[in-house]
Amino acid sequence: MENDTSSVWRQSVREALRPEARPTARAVLVDALLAIALAVAGVVAMWKFQAVDQVVAVRPQDAADHSAPPAFVPRGGLPNYWLIALNPLPLAFRRWHPLPAFWAAMGTGLLLTDQATWITIVVCTVAAYSAIAHSRQRVLAVASLVIAAALSSFAFQDAAPELPGWSSAFVIMLLAAVVARTVRYWRDQFSASQLRVAALQKEKEEAARRAVEEERTRITAELHDIVTHNVSVMVIQAGAAHRVLDTAPEEAREAMRAVETGGRAAMAELRAVMSLLAGPGSSADGLQPQPGLDQLEALVKGVRATGMPVDLTVSLPPEPLPPGVELAAYRVVQEALTNVLKHASGASTSVALRHDDDWLEIEVTDTGGTRTEQAHSGNGRGLIGLRERLAAYGGSLEARHRIGSGFLIKARVPRRPE
Repeated sequence: MENDTSSVWRQSVREALRPEARPTARAVLVDALLAIALAVAGVVAMWKFQAVDQVVAVRPQDAADHSAPPAFVPRGGLPNYWLIALNPLPLAFRRWHPLPAFWAAMGTGLLLTDQATWITIVVCTVAAYSAIAHSRQRVLAVASLVIAAALSSFAFQDAAPELPGWSSAFVIMLLAAVVARTVRYWRDQFSASQLRVAALQKEKEEAARRAVEEERTRITAELHDIVTHNVSVMVIQAGAAHRVLDTAPEEAREAMRAVETGGRAAMAELRAVMSLLAGPGSSADGLQPQPGLDQLEALVKGVRATGMPVDLTVSLPPEPLPPGVELAAYRVVQEALTNVLKHASGASTSVALRHDDDWLEIEVTDTGGTRTEQAHSGNGRGLIGLRERLAAYGGSLEARHRIGSGFLIKARVPRRPE
């Protein structure tokens, strides 16, 4: 047990001798100037007080000769000015090595004994304050201070000028320890508050970054849905117009009008999406609202104009759906029809929207057909974007090949998302 205790104390001493966090150059300069100033003040104080309270007058044996001046001899002997000047110098390291500085200042102060002055007590008090305020080894610092305060109450009782009571040095050093502990507590609280503020700021920046990424993903999905569908329709219509331009000019003109209509629809939706990126002061003139289920007929009509048969069945709840749910359902139908145009040319398609008390269900099926050249340019981003969009409302998406031929896309989304 004794070996364990000795090992703990040795470890504490080794830790105490390690430097604390290196202070700033300004703090080092201030501490060095303080040490030098107290060294000079200690020497001056010793010189001033040595002939006041600590001298003994010695006159000649011849009592008749009163003209001879008395000889002054310091009570503690000749002042040790080197030790007096050395006593404050450890304060230059009071922030970097607080405990060793305290031990050095206290040790030299105790060696002065009856040559100590009020400067010596000031030096020991500042060193004690620094040990409590700056040292990592708080238990060792407190133990060192209590021992030093007890010793100083006896060693400095004859300090010049005389202190009011034998325990004055003890009380002064303990008061310095209390002040240092209070200052350290509030400094630690301030540091903890700064860390909390920094953590909150970092969390805020991370949340803003995530919000930007999510918004960027959402805008990417919107652009994908708009461009892919409308451009696919326009490409098919333009191809049809090119094939019948010479033999059936009227059909070619009808196809080109469909291309124009699809282009205008694409531009209107693109303006709506770009409005998401506009600043607060930007004008909203000419911007269109996001599409909803009331535009399904126009969407299906545009697809039918390409020559693909589409059967549409819509059964919606009597109360209005949230705009986000309507947009999600519209995008499901749009993406499904776009995929049929790209991957199953010549197929027949069926679109059905149904509902129950809690869910809106969208189902799009096709009979299968021929893959077009556009099919090779896909990257699967459309279905991924749909799953992310529906998941944001608590919905789900099923996409699979049907038994026999064709494809099925089935989506479910809550009518009243939480």
